[in-house]
Amino acid sequence: MKNKIIISGLLALLLLNVFSSCEKDELKVIEYPINTFNPVPVTKTHDQTVFMHYVPWFETKESNSGTWGPHWTMANQNPDIIDANGNRQIASHFYPLIGPYHSGDKSVIEYHLLLMKYAGIDGVLIDWYGSFDVNDYKINLENSNALIEMIAKVGLKFAIVYEDRTLEPVVNSGLAGSVESAARIDMQYMQNNYFNLPTYYRIDGKPLLLVFGPDRLKSEQEWTNVFSSLNPKPVFLPLAELSSTVGNAKSGEFAWIFDGEQSKEDTWYQNIGNLEIPMGSAYPGFHDFYKEGGYGDSFFFIDHNNGVTLDNKLQQVKNANLDLVQLVTWNDYGEGTVLEPTQEFGFSFLEKIRNFNEVNSGSNQIFQNIFDLYTKRVENPNDLKFQSQLDQAFYYFVSMQTDKAIEELYK
Repeated sequence: MKNKIIISGLLALLLLNVFSSCEKDELKVIEYPINTFNPVPVTKTHDQTVFMHYVPWFETKESNSGTWGPHWTMANQNPDIIDANGNRQIASHFYPLIGPYHSGDKSVIEYHLLLMKYAGIDGVLIDWYGSFDVNDYKINLENSNALIEMIAKVGLKFAIVYEDRTLEPVVNSGLAGSVESAARIDMQYMQNNYFNLPTYYRIDGKPLLLVFGPDRLKSEQEWTNVFSSLNPKPVFLPLAELSSTVGNAKSGEFAWIFDGEQSKEDTWYQNIGNLEIPMGSAYPGFHDFYKEGGYGDSFFFIDHNNGVTLDNKLQQVKNANLDLVQLVTWNDYGEGTVLEPTQEFGFSFLEKIRNFNEVNSGSNQIFQNIFDLYTKRVENPNDLKFQSQLDQAFYYFVSMQTDKAIEELYK
């Protein structure tokens, strides 16, 4: 009996040494310490608060159970078809510089937000489909939350652009008794998860909330009811062309593209003095893919004109001297209002926005440097030591230590 006890003790000691050795080896593999830094704002002299409208709805086969998301495919496009230039077939007239992507991919989000930061963007307006698990709303919510998490690390603000047209499918799925009750649940989600964050944009202490419409809730009383449980009530901006439907529930309104009618747009800017809080817009053009993609007829067409359209729109919002400006959009590829770097325009739109914001931080090559950071991320995903080096470059970028970031990036 004594010998068995001794043998068991030796075996236990041997196993302990083996596990300890494995643990030490594992630590050696994954332990690459980096210096983290709090984000620092870019230095710029233009004082309008500039937001970027952002859609979080793109999915790849890897993120979407083996199927490309509908915003890359519409009804008839197949991204598995690759042309002679290596480009996938997507539902857009424009092609992202990094190719079609998953909106929840942290490397993609890092790339997008760093580009925005160095272009002088103050905040991101997230096109938000609500909190219910209907259609693709859940994965859009997950992508939005991944974006919001990175926004804090980069040092930007954010606010929500609520899509109230999503409420009817929620009711039809039996998840809420009415569109109004569904909206109240979404508002409670925002209050519990977003409005209390230090990165959420506020005006006079109240959270900013936009609605892309309204489309389903079309009365002052309905919106008053929806906001009844919120404290404080948000600063509420509906779409300019539809704001009359919400009456005194609104705090102002935001401009968009006015269906391509320049006269409507000019009239809106002439009358902004009648609004408590007007938010202007600037965009590069409009060239939707709906007809080609099998999604009905095209809406209208506004020529990008090699960047002249964006120049004119930026000048318009500058002349209007508005406090708030929304850039339309970062990545709505279906409608062709894309400010994200594309093969067609490169970084030129970001350069224009950077000049508009009068940004003094970063070199002339800063957007290329950020693109290189993304490229290195995706080319070496399993090299933990190298990824740690890129993490260090990221923290240098967000803290405006750009020389150190570039040195780390190109070691």
